Amino acid sequence: MRILAVETSTLLGGIAIIHDAAGLVAEARLNIEATHSERLMTVIDHLLERTSLRLNDLDAFAVSIGPGSFTGLRIGLSTVKGFSYATGKPLVAVPSLEALAWNLPFSRHPVCTIIDARKKEVYAALFLWEGERFKRMMDEMPLGVERLMEWLELNEALIGKHIVFAGEWALLHRETIVERLGEKALFPPSDKMIPSPASVAWLGLQKAVKREFAEPVSLVPIYLRKSEAELRRDA
Repeated sequence: MRILAVETSTLLGGIAIIHDAAGLVAEARLNIEATHSERLMTVIDHLLERTSLRLNDLDAFAVSIGPGSFTGLRIGLSTVKGFSYATGKPLVAVPSLEALAWNLPFSRHPVCTIIDARKKEVYAALFLWEGERFKRMMDEMPLGVERLMEWLELNEALIGKHIVFAGEWALLHRETIVERLGEKALFPPSDKMIPSPASVAWLGLQKAVKREFAEPVSLVPIYLRKSEAELRRDA
């Protein structure tokens, strides 16, 4: 089974192709200041050409579904929906913060993933590796960093435990995190701090094998809160 995955939840996006027998076939990452819409299709075309694949050679499509950048999520989802409609192949939705945690499989410690939510907040979630997968200890939510630290400090299941923090915003708030948690706060290498299209592809493959497909017509991104446009409209 071949899966093409799209990750556009942050400004650092990308595409990956994975095969259940051969593993990761190809991956391209985009650290972009231009919008995803200006670069995404060009990179997908390039990746397919370099791997001698066509869209119809793929068995399913996976997309990072959020939370994250409102614009990026809409572009990524509309792209894979178009592929799904054009080819008749199924679509898999992958939670963005869970995919980020999969940068660190087999971690002995809980993994807290953090990305920018703007308005002085972050999107955060907490995962614990159990057996062959991550179990959620905290669902995705938008909150301030100080509030997140308070939640982590007061959670009985975390008392005395180290916590691994992943995500670019974990680095930006490292001083605050270390000030609150001290040596219990752990930070992986920088390459594990950024969203990985390959992780989205791997999770997408697992879901596809289990036939956990999404319905393209009704599938929408996980926003967790209203966009600025919606807030202005409701005002």
